[in-house]
Amino acid sequence: MRLPLVGSTFVRLCLILVLVLATGVGCSIFERNVPQPSAAPLLPGQTADVFTTARPTFAAALDDFLGRHPVVVEQPFQFPHNIHVGQKIACTEYCHETVSEGPVAGLPSVRTCMGCHRTIAANRPRIRQITEMQQSGRDFAWNRVFGYAPSAHVRFNHAPHIRANVECSTCHGNIGGQQVAQRNVEMTMGFCVNCHRERKAPDDCLTCHF
Repeated sequence: MRLPLVGSTFVRLCLILVLVLATGVGCSIFERNVPQPSAAPLLPGQTADVFTTARPTFAAALDDFLGRHPVVVEQPFQFPHNIHVGQKIACTEYCHETVSEGPVAGLPSVRTCMGCHRTIAANRPRIRQITEMQQSGRDFAWNRVFGYAPSAHVRFNHAPHIRANVECSTCHGNIGGQQVAQRNVEMTMGFCVNCHRERKAPDDCLTCHF
């Protein structure tokens, strides 16, 4: 049965409106006269005044959806792991000092670095850069190299792994031999389950998914 002319015109107009809104054109039309809030001052280490879970590009959103992660993650400061490990500086005692206490390993702050570099290699360009950051009240805004998507519902606790004498390189690879931290191991569910079974550790779902 054919729709009346008025009804069919109305349906067409609705479809056009939906398409316009879906492309974002409608948003700019309706928001053109909406006053925008003033930008808040940036926090130390913050690079933008917009907080969002959106990805900067469609490709980045697709990679996140498919669980694809870059091997090398761009960082605000190039920390040379190989130099520090070569100096026998223990990861868990100085830089990632909360790793044995709970779920989060902890990442070094400017204050952590300056604890040693206030006197050690203080004249080197990289250390002078950290000194300037401390004097201006800025801190590192590190980007994650390892991690799970929120949809995985995985809760990884570092402390019990350290107590079980699981080497950091088991999950993180040979970061100690690299200039910049890279994603060396794909920690899939199969990887974790196999490791747990080899070590006679619990492998039921609630061990990691809770």
